[in-house]
Amino acid sequence: MAHDVVADPETDPTATYAVDPALVRRLARRVVAAPRAGHHVSHTPLTGAPLGSLPMSTREDVAVAVDAARAAQREWARTPMELRERIFLRYHDLVLERQVELLDIVQLESGKTRRQAFEEVADVAIVARHYARSAAAYLRPRRRAGLFPVLTQSTVHHHPHGVVGIVSPWNYPLSLAITDAIPALMAGNAVVLRPDLQASLTALRAVQLLTEAGLPESVLQVVLGDGPTVGQAVVDLADYVCYTGSTDTGRRVATSVAGRLVGYSLELGGKNSMYVAEDADLDKAVEGAVRACFSSAGQLCISIERLLVHGAVADEFTRRFVAAVEEMSLGAELAYGTDMGSLVSAQQLERVSAHVEDARDKGARVLTGGRARPDVGPYFYEPTVLDGVTAAMTLRDEETFGPVVAIYRVHSDEEAIRFANDTDYGLNAAVYTRDVARGRRIATAIKAGTVNINEGYAAAWGSVAAPMGGMKQSGVGRRHGSEGILKYTESQNVTAQLLLPIAPVAGMSEETYTRLMTAALRVLKSVGRA
Repeated sequence: MAHDVVADPETDPTATYAVDPALVRRLARRVVAAPRAGHHVSHTPLTGAPLGSLPMSTREDVAVAVDAARAAQREWARTPMELRERIFLRYHDLVLERQVELLDIVQLESGKTRRQAFEEVADVAIVARHYARSAAAYLRPRRRAGLFPVLTQSTVHHHPHGVVGIVSPWNYPLSLAITDAIPALMAGNAVVLRPDLQASLTALRAVQLLTEAGLPESVLQVVLGDGPTVGQAVVDLADYVCYTGSTDTGRRVATSVAGRLVGYSLELGGKNSMYVAEDADLDKAVEGAVRACFSSAGQLCISIERLLVHGAVADEFTRRFVAAVEEMSLGAELAYGTDMGSLVSAQQLERVSAHVEDARDKGARVLTGGRARPDVGPYFYEPTVLDGVTAAMTLRDEETFGPVVAIYRVHSDEEAIRFANDTDYGLNAAVYTRDVARGRRIATAIKAGTVNINEGYAAAWGSVAAPMGGMKQSGVGRRHGSEGILKYTESQNVTAQLLLPIAPVAGMSEETYTRLMTAALRVLKSVGRA
């Protein structure tokens, strides 16, 4: 496996690292990596400066990490729930207390603005608090109706899988590295985490805080490396796999784990729509659309890439929306006040540019934006609004994953629903209307795992007691709520039969037994038994 060849940041007089090399060294101690594997230097998309040099893991290192996690999991599973709760409530506090440092690293690795980086800090704190307070209730043994009242007593138990492998992406380096690990750990599993190389420092700092909160180090192992080698090794060796990323890679993950009959959850791509009905409050709709389309420079799986606007208000909404987008500020500052940050890489910039140019070449109108901004930073691209997009254009159906949105005019709720559902994806959607009951009717007809009413994405995302995930090609399984922790467990039915067997008693003929069972089944139906 090839890696960047770099000089020691402490002895190379030409190296200027954006993160203190001493901090990087401390964080690197958590990486399971043999000295022979080499190092990788990541760079901040904000300026292109190097961030830090981190050791790389090999496939053999992943096997070591999984073995160590499996050994530690046995003791962790016996840890009282009250102690797990205290650890994650302490973690909630530490994340909020140390947020300035976390915000800096999130911004440096992802390129997003400080306010959008704070979404990740808040998300981690909310998820930690929720599962600390709710995991015991989600996991407690539950009595279920047995075959016969009183005589048959069934109880459902939830046991941890063992070692959960988490392969997390670069776009939300704090949230997506840690919020999937929290319920896995609360359920009694150990975790082997492989964050994206562009998100490694954030993930390692978050893991360090978990150790400070009291989590045993061996229970959460970290490996670093590329997807095809190290990520694949995690997929091949873990007892359950949680993957967030592209749909194409998600299919390969599913194929890999299916051969081992191992469970998995996938949150994948999206082509998300926002419908602005004719009765919408346009001030709120415009403000919400700006956030929904351009948060994290559009590098958010649940961001909006299609604006479906009712014809009765389309001209007015478009005028206000374009004006608001043109007022947005771009910047690379590690401070509040900037509206949009950078794309994460040259690859993302190339993809966004290609989608916009393809649409422009085929007749779409660029209402604002539509160009890179190297004067601000190497991967900055203006927030872009298009009109006249057709099915012949790539960005009509493919996920752009950048600060680009197309406006489409519709003339009824039914047309909006058809358009929102006219995609292979089904991750997130939004509806703006003053009539919330109407909004709920529209929302339930849209085939998406989350639908927000009078908000773009944050309402459903932040409501962590409710499930979040994708339909169709947007994924399998859910995070958050009961589903987000029960997926990390195996359900077990333990049933005790009392007094009488489910069989003929001594001296009873099979014919008599059959008649008695038939009568009993009819009685159970008549009394409403499920």
